[in-house]
Amino acid sequence: MKINLLDYFNEGALLNFPNKLAIIDGDRKLSFKELEHYSKNLSSQIGNHLQSSGVPVAVFMPKCAEVIISNLAILYSGNFYTNFDFNSPKDRLKTLIESISPKIIITNQEGLNLLKEFHLLDAILIMNVKEALIDKVLYSTSVISKTITKKIDTDPACIISTSGSTGIPKSVVLSHRNIIDFIDWCIDTFTFNQSDVIGSLSPFHFDIYILELFVSLNQGSVIHIIPPKESFFPADLVNFLLKNSITFIFWVPTIMVNISNLDILDAINLSKLKKVFFAGEVFPAKHLNYWRTKLPDAKFVNLYGPIEIAVDCTYYVVNRFFEDGESVPIGKPCRNTDIIILDNNNKSVKDGEQGELCVRGSSLSLGYYNNLDQTNKVFVQNPLINSYPEKIYRTGDLVYRNTHGEIMFIGRKDFQIKHMGYRIELLEIELAALSMHEVKNACILYNNALKQIIMVFESDYDLTNTSIRLKLSSKLPKYMLPTNIKKVDLIPRNSNGKIDRQKLLLEFL
Repeated sequence: MKINLLDYFNEGALLNFPNKLAIIDGDRKLSFKELEHYSKNLSSQIGNHLQSSGVPVAVFMPKCAEVIISNLAILYSGNFYTNFDFNSPKDRLKTLIESISPKIIITNQEGLNLLKEFHLLDAILIMNVKEALIDKVLYSTSVISKTITKKIDTDPACIISTSGSTGIPKSVVLSHRNIIDFIDWCIDTFTFNQSDVIGSLSPFHFDIYILELFVSLNQGSVIHIIPPKESFFPADLVNFLLKNSITFIFWVPTIMVNISNLDILDAINLSKLKKVFFAGEVFPAKHLNYWRTKLPDAKFVNLYGPIEIAVDCTYYVVNRFFEDGESVPIGKPCRNTDIIILDNNNKSVKDGEQGELCVRGSSLSLGYYNNLDQTNKVFVQNPLINSYPEKIYRTGDLVYRNTHGEIMFIGRKDFQIKHMGYRIELLEIELAALSMHEVKNACILYNNALKQIIMVFESDYDLTNTSIRLKLSSKLPKYMLPTNIKKVDLIPRNSNGKIDRQKLLLEFL
């Protein structure tokens, strides 16, 4: 039984493939043995500066191998890590530092220069990671072993910070047990091994990184960090996958939609890409069908789960064709996770009826760091149980079960609007817009003050608002048709690659 996330490393790749390639970061290559050495070196320096363990230690660097080294070092030191978004604006970074109060920030020279520029160095110890990247052994194996032995699986392992509806980031605390529960299921359900090459595109402050990291540490797979310059243009990105024989990707759908729109896979054969995971957004069936047609031998998996549940809590292995405009299921619960769908009266709904998706199980996070009030709002007593305490997480997402018994995502409770007396799901309009072959990407918003449904879209065609409404009228009732339609060159994305709806609201409302 695993207690500490480091068990994946110690009992996996470090034991079985110590000299095998672990990380490719541009021209730099590290073996699992080198990864262990540098991480333990850094862990000893962390320990020298802290009087106790079990505290947050932050990492502030661009996406690189040193972030992985730092994360493992923090775990070896008996503490828990949080990776700050290197592209965060000054005020947001300052808010994160104030709310989490890390005891140390590990960075490199580039990060140090930025922290100086932001005037964020006061009262926090700053460590330069390069001081540990030496061949000399700085650590004591017995000290590290003694430190790890004291940890239990409900201790925090990391903090993942995400956008909050109030404008203040939510910092979710994940325990070792939360992540172990998910990674064990993932490794048992899907085939990973030492020959896998992971095309790592998402930023390391995003939860997708958790799956990439611990699958690699356990199975001996290579994490190949995709350089930012390769991800700017879809054609360059696909060529990178081909050139480096990438076998597995776990991406947010937006970039995959762009690749589909440009028909890049028609000219490039990614036959070595065998596993395609996607999560974080709805993947329009039109674009999913394109990918499946071009990669007939690959396994496509739709995963769903807010970060309040360790990485993901449901999954659907795509096993049938979907018409353009259809919704792709989010599937069924991952092992040892239970999904409850509750109506407005906190009663279980029947199949086919919509309700709020709620989760119970050991995958539930510990809650929000330094924010007990917000934690208690969404991590609540299971209303179906009154004989003993059991917490569930209320996601705020509306779902239903279809005739196959699969969970179908409808949209956010806060994306459900009341317009002209009708309750409308904005996602339904969005899927209809995305099913139009002339539309490359689309986002549907609502201006509550003006009572307007707004459609923001990308297209290579010269579409008039009248023609769009006419095409949508065959799919949607009149009261659901957008009244304000805006064409843009590129719909803005946030640092995680998702559509930045908050920015759109500010720009277009």
